[in-house]
Amino acid sequence: MNQQCREPDTPSHHALKLLMKIFRLHRSVIESKVRQTGVYRSQHQILMFIASNPDATQKEIAKLHETSAATIAVSLKKLEKGGYIRRVMDQEDNRCNRLQVTEKGQAVVNQSYQIFRKAEEEIFNGFREEDFRNLEALLSQVYQNMEQMMN
Repeated sequence: MNQQCREPDTPSHHALKLLMKIFRLHRSVIESKVRQTGVYRSQHQILMFIASNPDATQKEIAKLHETSAATIAVSLKKLEKGGYIRRVMDQEDNRCNRLQVTEKGQAVVNQSYQIFRKAEEEIFNGFREEDFRNLEALLSQVYQNMEQMMN
């Protein structure tokens, strides 16, 4: 007997599909807005990390992004060439460079924060305080359930 594989028609499956659509759409919206800054998405994430973690190292960034230091090096080189970051030799370890955001980079960071705030306001337009409490409670339960799946 040949059974066709169909998606479940359940409330939980519909909710999960909607969550995934929301995440994809959010990413697309933010990417299109951030593109206006002149910095590509992967470089943008690195720039934002350096801005909030002054004197970060290439190794720390690679660990955070779960990638190799060599992969991060490519993005750092482009950010440095574009004038968004600079490398400063560590006074205690000459083999290590600390990364810092330049004025030009800080302008992109500031512009990005404005983009994020505006997007957040627009995403949650019409929500009341009670709506946020309910949404947070529901999403927290989803998160806890998924964490337990990892055990």
